[in-house]
Amino acid sequence: MLVNLNDVLKKAQQEKYGVGLFNTTDTDMLQAVIEAAEELNSPVVIGTAEVLLPAGELKLIAPSIIAAAKRAKVPVVVHYDHGLTFDRCMEALKLGFSSIMFDGSTKDYETNLKETQEIVKIAHSFGASVEGEIGHVGQASSGDESLTDMYTTPEEAYEYWTATGVDALAVAIGSAHGVYKKKPMMNLERLKEIRAKVDVPLVLHGGSGLSDDDFRNTIRDGIAKVNIFTDLCLAGKRAMKDGEEQGLEYLDVRNLKVAYMKEVVKEKMRLFGSVNKA
Repeated sequence: MLVNLNDVLKKAQQEKYGVGLFNTTDTDMLQAVIEAAEELNSPVVIGTAEVLLPAGELKLIAPSIIAAAKRAKVPVVVHYDHGLTFDRCMEALKLGFSSIMFDGSTKDYETNLKETQEIVKIAHSFGASVEGEIGHVGQASSGDESLTDMYTTPEEAYEYWTATGVDALAVAIGSAHGVYKKKPMMNLERLKEIRAKVDVPLVLHGGSGLSDDDFRNTIRDGIAKVNIFTDLCLAGKRAMKDGEEQGLEYLDVRNLKVAYMKEVVKEKMRLFGSVNKA
């Protein structure tokens, strides 16, 4: 069934488990995520991000995602992740996405605040939820430790949440997007401080590559939604390599990709504690 973030994250926040967002650029990924969620009776968030659109244009992939969500036996949020522009966010809403993330985190604070407020007002009129970001989740490939000055502060989180009315808040506590060059250091004390200050589901971006303990600890201390994409890509690459070595035909390789990615999704759902929470 098609739902928004409020339908799944409030319960996750109360019961201290995490709901995974799995970005999908094609129907191979989509099939893997939906089947995993149904088999484990888990709520799930599926979507795509603005930076991924060259690999799966909105008008191409949106109808498949939304139709699959409506058919699903479990709650499925269709989420537009890291929306960077007003026009693309509006396009996602008009296509039927039930949730969007507006990412103004690289802009100055006042601009981020003002633009998020506008997006929230419009999205809520569609019945859609909105995720915002305060602080900045960097790129793991940079290996840049100076990004610690972009960690979210409790004061910023509270002011941003109350001023914008976002339904979920992405915070920067040490994770990063992409493949990590070295072990990330998660600032759990900062996360606890933010959790104590704001009463809204918190989101962890850059989840691929974190340790099992990182996931368990951040969910224990307040994270309700975890974003995963890179791990799906790596599973797909392994399937293509294995399929080539086994001499499989194209369609058999495609099915192997789905199987490998589905196992990754199921592993994450078990780790996040969302099994049988639908």
